[in-house]
Amino acid sequence: MSSVIDVLLKSDEPSIRFKVLVNVLDRRQGSDEIVRLQQEIRSSRRVRSLLSEKGEDGRIPFRPYAKWYGAHWVLASLADIGYPAGDESLAPLREQVYEWLFSRKHEKKIKAVEGRVRRCASQEGNALYYLLSLGLADARTDELAERLIGWQWPDGGWNCDKRPEAVNSSFMESLIPLRGLALYAKLTGNEDAEEVVERAADVFLKKRLFKRQRDGKTMSEDFVRLHYPCYWHYDVLFGLKVMAEAGFVRDERCGDALELLESKRLSCGGFPAEGKYYRVTEQLTSGRSLVDWGGTSKRRLNEFVTADALYVLKEAGRLGPVGASHVR
Repeated sequence: MSSVIDVLLKSDEPSIRFKVLVNVLDRRQGSDEIVRLQQEIRSSRRVRSLLSEKGEDGRIPFRPYAKWYGAHWVLASLADIGYPAGDESLAPLREQVYEWLFSRKHEKKIKAVEGRVRRCASQEGNALYYLLSLGLADARTDELAERLIGWQWPDGGWNCDKRPEAVNSSFMESLIPLRGLALYAKLTGNEDAEEVVERAADVFLKKRLFKRQRDGKTMSEDFVRLHYPCYWHYDVLFGLKVMAEAGFVRDERCGDALELLESKRLSCGGFPAEGKYYRVTEQLTSGRSLVDWGGTSKRRLNEFVTADALYVLKEAGRLGPVGASHVR
């Protein structure tokens, strides 16, 4: 593990170094070292590419939810790679998101069927997460949290399935709201959010993060492949990452998922991206990405997947010694 950490710490990508230093080696956010690194992230080629379509008004001239280049997805990416909080130049993108999520058109889609609100709660969940992470939150962010709390289904998650007979939450629509509300509860101490987070975590824990309850078989083959970014999709690494952020990764029900993750470790100590949900292109098409997140390979480590996997294993107490040279 020490050798792969050395490799990542020499990465040309500052967000990889940030992820390793803060999430794996426990460097303190706010320290001079990390502040300098986050400023390097802010001016990096990757961030410049993500923000390259901003106009003079500071907005990205597409639907906020345009996959994966609208303001919603750009902000989600920035939050996940360690972009520094409190940058007011991102405020126009925040306003684009608020105008979308609080629009009459969007709110008309919030409907209850058989006593359950059928909404793609990953949208509000993602917005809650990145607005808090990027230091862009305000009173409207509290409203996003209140919506998610009020929309929680009896089994603990969320779902946009409008069929009256649908009674089970969706993994895809439940993980990101869990992530957003876990951060919200941590930052605000909101007790309602804390309770919702515990119930939402059980949606995943009772299924061992990837198994059907009735027979123990894998729920979806895509769930057990590693990706970065996942966007709104689910895989076992993203599930474990959120469990780690929310404080549940040492629950024994994460054991099978952790063993599965460890089985994917390459001989170099890193982890591959086994699939991807984006296509690098300048054409205006769904699934378009302005940056390459490392591609896929069965034999070559993906830095983003590896950094997140090491974080999960560290939080689960499975990383092992990382070497004295990394400890301060």
